[in-house]
Amino acid sequence: MVATADPPAEHRPSNSDEERDENRLAQFGYKQELKRDWGLAHNFGISFSIISVITGITTLFSYGLNTGGPAVMSIGWIVVAFFTMLVAIAMAEIVSAIPTSGGPYFWAAMLAPPRISPFAAWLTGWYNLLGQVAVTTGITFGLAGLIPNAILVKNPDFEPTPRVTIGIYAALLISHGIVNSFGVKTLRYLNNVSIALHSLGITALCIAVLAKAPTHQPASFVFGTFRDGTGVEGEGWSIRASPAYVAVTGALVAQFTLTGFDASAHLSEETRNASWSAPIGVISSVGFSAFFGFFVMMAYLFSIQDFDKVLDSDYKQPVLQILVDAVGEDGALVLFSLIMICIWHCGLFSMTSNSRMMFAFARDSGIPTFFHKVDDKFRSPIRAVWLAATLSFILALPSLGSTVAYSAATSIATIGLYISYGLPILIGLIYHQAFNTMKGPFNLRGFSRPIAAAACGWIAFITIAFCLPVANPVTSETINYAVVAVGIIGIGTILAWVLWAHKWFTGPAVEVAEAMRLGVDITEPGALESREKQEEEKARRATRVDPPSE
Repeated sequence: MVATADPPAEHRPSNSDEERDENRLAQFGYKQELKRDWGLAHNFGISFSIISVITGITTLFSYGLNTGGPAVMSIGWIVVAFFTMLVAIAMAEIVSAIPTSGGPYFWAAMLAPPRISPFAAWLTGWYNLLGQVAVTTGITFGLAGLIPNAILVKNPDFEPTPRVTIGIYAALLISHGIVNSFGVKTLRYLNNVSIALHSLGITALCIAVLAKAPTHQPASFVFGTFRDGTGVEGEGWSIRASPAYVAVTGALVAQFTLTGFDASAHLSEETRNASWSAPIGVISSVGFSAFFGFFVMMAYLFSIQDFDKVLDSDYKQPVLQILVDAVGEDGALVLFSLIMICIWHCGLFSMTSNSRMMFAFARDSGIPTFFHKVDDKFRSPIRAVWLAATLSFILALPSLGSTVAYSAATSIATIGLYISYGLPILIGLIYHQAFNTMKGPFNLRGFSRPIAAAACGWIAFITIAFCLPVANPVTSETINYAVVAVGIIGIGTILAWVLWAHKWFTGPAVEVAEAMRLGVDITEPGALESREKQEEEKARRATRVDPPSE
């Protein structure tokens, strides 16, 4: 499906991979500020770590059991993985053409025609920022909730409260912020550790659980058991609406898990041979995560001993109950600690990706330029790192008074990120001729538009689905405030644009966008001006009308 023809001249190495990457970045109007010492494996690893199937499945397992049950969790995973791969393939083609830290918002600016380019960048950037912040919240706040669950195994009298969870969450965010600020060199090695933990470690965990489980559920249970636990007081949504409603909202488990693979794009300015490494990082991270995630899901579901006990666990965490039933309390704590270490790494690299997006957005004045600062000593965007930590903390505060705050945060993350993925894909689909002039070595050719159309359709579907209320009845405590957050960002960014942002926000440099659309190298003196004159002359000839003959 993917053609890998020789790249155009501006993509060929001049003296080295590093010089070629810097020249490519210069074509986008930027100088190399971040240290470019990540390879393909590292680029893949950061998206693989942020997707972190063990994170999404473990933290949302209770939600999944109550919103569709095993059947929706197992079959839904397969369906969601298929459509997510289409989104990833469409994104990979774009990042191959435009490998910068800005990611989706920069793509939108480059692909859109000049008259709407700044607005496309503005809207996409704010949705990507919202999604990035919410992903970090969903990951690290989920870990903050698991730690008290683990304490309950040996201390059944311990009573975790929302305040305790928020306190743990703050401490975890601080740990992520410190490593991202001062341990940039360490991140590369932690990335290798994370890859090993998420692949070899989780594989060993699943094999151990399957091997030690006293009995195994039949396939009819795993693929055929539907459960509606959405009724807070009385009937659930399968009665009030339909089972399909529950199944659609239950797909959040898989869709939130398979999120965050734009990290490979955000780290492209730190990756060697980015036009090839970044798109491969996007696709391979989704592919491997879909495979490992299905394996993890099957291991958990087949190893359930007592379904009712898992649903109403004394540990308040169904996965922990499954582990205890399989290997005992001590063994369960060891395995659960492995899961929590994986989730810590996931949150760490989520903040890495988040800070790079904010750094790039500030570079183009999408947020205050105060956050476009790289520390000279540590080569890290420290201000953007702590902005990411602060916003993630604020987004979790509603958990102090809401029983569905966590699922709402994961919905916000999923919707925000996928809207930001979908906007540049949609723009490239509509203005495909301009996109064709920019394409890099990863080129879908004839498959480009069908895949992009399918990806956009899926994103539109899940945007609506995950704004729907999950708990019935809908009250101030059970409302899905994802629709509020997503709506505020949408309305707020449009109003801000109309009232004042259009006066000063131009997005990436206008001449860079124009050069990209015309397929010329902006670093070549006079190239853009010469091509523009050619285009103007061509337009004049096309519109010239010969005088009528007498």
